[in-house]
Formats: sequence, C-alpha cells, structure tokens
Amino acid sequence: MIQYEYENRCPSFDSPRCTRVAQDKFTSMKIGAHVSAAGGIWNAPANAAKIGCETFQVFTRSPQGGPAPKLTEEVVDKFKAEMRKHKFTDFVIHTPYYINFASTTPRIRYGSISVVRDELERGTLLDATYVITHLGSTKDAGPKLGFHKTWRSIQRILDGYRGTTGLLLEITAGAGDLVGDTFEELAGLIKETESDDKFKGQVNICLDTCHMFAAGYDLRTKQNVDDAFDQFDEIVGLERLKWFHMNDSKGGLNDHKDRHEHIGQGQIGLEGFRAIVQHPRLRHVNAVVETPPDGKKLTDDIATLKKLRA
Repeated sequence: MIQYEYENRCPSFDSPRCTRVAQDKFTSMKIGAHVSAAGGIWNAPANAAKIGCETFQVFTRSPQGGPAPKLTEEVVDKFKAEMRKHKFTDFVIHTPYYINFASTTPRIRYGSISVVRDELERGTLLDATYVITHLGSTKDAGPKLGFHKTWRSIQRILDGYRGTTGLLLEITAGAGDLVGDTFEELAGLIKETESDDKFKGQVNICLDTCHMFAAGYDLRTKQNVDDAFDQFDEIVGLERLKWFHMNDSKGGLNDHKDRHEHIGQGQIGLEGFRAIVQHPRLRHVNAVVETPPDGKKLTDDIATLKKLRA
C-alpha cells in the first residue's frame, strides 16, 4: 500500500522530495473539523488547534449570503502566519449553502457560478487545498435539463481558472431533487465536464458519510464499507476521492435526510467509522467533522476518530 501511494505522488523513487516523512504524511488520514472564522479568517487556525484538529474546513464568507470580506494582503499574511504558528499545512473551504447550478433562474445560476469561481480564487490567495461545493436542485428544471445545467456551470467556473486550489463536488443525501446523490451521477458530471480536454483532471469528489448513508450506501460494517468503496472505485475511481466529511447520521439508510449526528451516536455507528479511517485505500484522504459544535461534543468527535484511526 505504501508503495502504491509513493508511486502515484512522486516523479521517481530517487526524487529528493520523496522522503519517508512525506510518504508517511501522504498515507495517514488527517482528522479535523469545520471551524468558525468569526472575527476574521485569521482566527480559524487557532479555533481549529483548540479542539485538536490536524486539518480544518472553513467558510470565507457568510454561508447564508452577502458580500465576502475582502482578502487584503494584510489579511492573507495574517492568516498564513496563524497557519504556520499552529503547524497546519492544509485546509479546505466550503461554499455557501445557496449554490444551485441547476436553477432555471439566471440570477441564481450565474450567481452560483460567480461565487464558486471567486471562492477558488480566494482559496488560491490563502493556499487552500480545495473548495468543496454542493450542486443544487433540479426541482424546477427537471432531471435531464438540471443535470445539463450543472455540468455546464462547472465548466464555466473552471474556464480560464489558473489557481492552485482544487474543486470538489460533494455527494448529497438526495432530498428535494438534489443533484449528485449517486456515484453514477457524480461520475456523469465528471465525464461531461471533462468532455472538453481543457478541463481534464480538474473535477474531484468529497464524500460525506451521512449523505452517503442517507442516499443508500450502507457503511455500518467493515464489509459494507469495503463494498461501498469498491463500488465507488468501479464507477467513479478512488483517485477522484480527495476529501471526507465524517458525520454520523440521525436518519436511517436510504431515507434521504441530511441530518448529521455525532460520531458513534447515529445510525452508522463506530464500527463503520473504524472501517473507513483504517481502510488501507483511504488513508491518503483527509477528513473533517461537521457535527453540531455543542459543548465538548465536537472535540470528542475528533478524538474518537483519532482513536479509531489508531
């Protein structure tokens, strides 16, 4: 397994940068959480460090709407100084909740395209690893037209983009005609987006465990986990999986309810999460928890996943 990761990330086994330290880093899942950036984006690294994060996720603008705070040179420098201070080497950005690429309302669709492209540019300024986005609903457009509008929107976002932050499409729970609740649909979006060679390799995936479970992918046992990710590998390709949202599920299997629960307290359970964090083919994929930040429970979720990883 180590050799497999080594070969895929290094130009040659003799490369000076392909050290054992780098190799271990790439094959050990980092665990963190979504954290607040209240008061300024530069506060996020300290907030993450306080609860034991090894990586983290953040909003760079209000998830409900409104203009994004400006990323001046001073703000960017302050954020990067905090990243160094707390020894973080990567983090991800989540886009606002109102994104809808499948909307038949031009203001909503083109506004979504503009915001996600802007988040990629902001991510590049901050050295974010990825921007993770939901895709929207086909309720008004219908499945066929909505799917078409979605992948065309992704192309518009990436057209001319030269930044360093990657784009990840997040699997959904499937409620309300949401786009992207099956492996097949995610694979289709990648295929259509990359039908133009200039977008090759630019679209990858974030899997949310609660969303997967709610969409019908059982994760409750080691065998379930093995089967689910074998299926993902066959349909999408594990090389496309770049990030995890680790959330237990209040709802049941295939009920299409996006209701996050604390790790081990929902319908997936500890056995399923142990199988995921210890899976030899998933160790290179980092993860953040998105459970409610009530009291000490979020910190406990991070600690629980670390123990399961060990």
